[in-house]
Amino acid sequence: MALTELGRFLRDRREALRPVDAGLPTGPRRKTPGLRREEVAGLASMSVEYYARLEQARGPRPSRSVLDALTAALRLDPAERAHLFRLAGTTPAAPPGPSRTARPHVAALLHRLPDAAAVVTSAGYDVIAWNPLAAALLTDLATEPNLARRRFLRTTMASTGAEEFGHIAVGRLRAAADRYPHDERLNALLADLRASAEFRHIWDLNPVRAPGHRSKTFEHPRVGPLHLDCDVLEVPDDEQQVVFITAAPGSPSSRALRELAT
Repeated sequence: MALTELGRFLRDRREALRPVDAGLPTGPRRKTPGLRREEVAGLASMSVEYYARLEQARGPRPSRSVLDALTAALRLDPAERAHLFRLAGTTPAAPPGPSRTARPHVAALLHRLPDAAAVVTSAGYDVIAWNPLAAALLTDLATEPNLARRRFLRTTMASTGAEEFGHIAVGRLRAAADRYPHDERLNALLADLRASAEFRHIWDLNPVRAPGHRSKTFEHPRVGPLHLDCDVLEVPDDEQQVVFITAAPGSPSSRALRELAT
C-alpha cells in the first residue's frame, strides 16, 4: 500500500510541476499536464524505466540517494520531502545546512503589515527577508543581516531585554549547530561569536529558552527610545522564525514607528 501511495504522490507532483519551474524549456504545446516521465528521470539521473516502475509501484523501495534525487527533480519543499521519505519507509537524513531562503508567501506577508516591523530569520539568525519598516528600525540590515552578530559583536542600538535575547539566541544556535554540524557558514558564524566573552559564557550555560512574546525598549539613533513588543511565529518546516515588532496603538512609540515608515 505504501509503495502505491508513493507512486501516486510522484505522479501527482510530476503532473503539477511546470516545465519552467523545473528549469526546462516550455517547448510546443503539451498533451499532458506537468512534466513527462522521461523529463523527471533525466532530472533525477535515473532511467525512465526505473522511474516508471516507481510510479507504478512495481519496483523495490528506493534508497535515500534516489529519494534525494527525486526531491531535487520534483522541487519538493521540506514538508513534501519528509512525506516522500515516509511513504518510502525511510527516515530522511538531515539537510546539510539550514534553509536560508524565505518562502515567497512568507516574504510577501511582511509587506502586508505596514504598522509592524517584520523580519524572517534562519536557524542561524540570518535575516533573510524584511519589510521597509524593519530596515528603518534595525538600520543597516544590508550591511550586517545576522542578529546574533549584531547582538554580541556590535553595539549599534542599545535595548533593554538584550540579555534575555542573548540566551534565546544562543539556545537556538546550539540547536542549529547540533543539527547542522558540517554547515560552513554556521560554523564560521559560531567562530566569530566566540570572540565575545558574553557569548562564550552563555554557551557554556546551555540555555533553553522558547521564543514568544517579549517587550523591549530600543534606543533608536533617529527617533530615540521606543517601547516595543516582539512576537515570534515559527515556520517549522524551514526552521525559520517570523518576528513581528509593534508598538501599542496611539502610543508615542507607535507615532515614532510611523515616522520611521515615512
